Amino acid sequence: MSEHTVDGFGTVRLRPLDPERDAAVVHTWVSEERAVFWGMTGLTRAQVAEIYAHMATLDTHHAYLACLAAKDDTPVALLQTYEPEADRVSECYEVRPGDIGIHVLLAPAGPEGPRPGWTDALLSVFTEFALRTLDRHRIVVDPDVRNEKAIARFVRQGFTPGPAVVLPEIDLPDVHLPEKHAQLAFLPWAVAFPGADPR
Repeated sequence: MSEHTVDGFGTVRLRPLDPERDAAVVHTWVSEERAVFWGMTGLTRAQVAEIYAHMATLDTHHAYLACLAAKDDTPVALLQTYEPEADRVSECYEVRPGDIGIHVLLAPAGPEGPRPGWTDALLSVFTEFALRTLDRHRIVVDPDVRNEKAIARFVRQGFTPGPAVVLPEIDLPDVHLPEKHAQLAFLPWAVAFPGADPR
C-alpha cells in the first residue's frame, strides 16, 4: 500500500486491486455512460472480475484502487500501470528506459457533488506514485482521441501531447482489445517535479 497526503483533501491510499472483492465497485463505474472510453461498458460483474484476475497474473500490468482514508477508505479512482514495451502502445512510439504507462478511471462524484480541484489532486497522487514510488523517468498516457476531457486533464497536469496513433487490435485467448485511435501524451520527471533534485 502507498499513502499520499493531498492538501485540502486528506490522505489517498493506493492498494492493489482485489479482483473479487473490488469487482462490484469497478463494475458500477465502468458501466456508466461516462466511462465508455474505458471499454468495459456492457460487461457483467463476473467478466470485470475475470479481466482483473487475469491482469493480476501479469508482471507487466497492474491495477490499483485509490481510496480516501478520511472516508473509511472509500474508493475514489482506479489506476492501472503498465510496461510500455509489453503493451501494444510500443508499436506506436519509441519506448525509452524508465517509461511507464498509466490508465486512470475516476469514481463518479459522491452525494456532496463535484469537488473543485479533486481530479487534479488525484492525478498528482498518481504522478507521484508512478514516478517517485515506482522510480520511473517518464509517464505515457494514451486516451482515446475522442476523450477530450481526459486529454485536457492530462495537458493541465503538465503532459505534452505526442502523436495521435492507432493502437492495433489485440485478439488473444485471454485478451481482446479492439483497435483504438489514441492521443499519446508524456510527462517527464523534470516537468512533474521542477526544481527537484535531478535523478
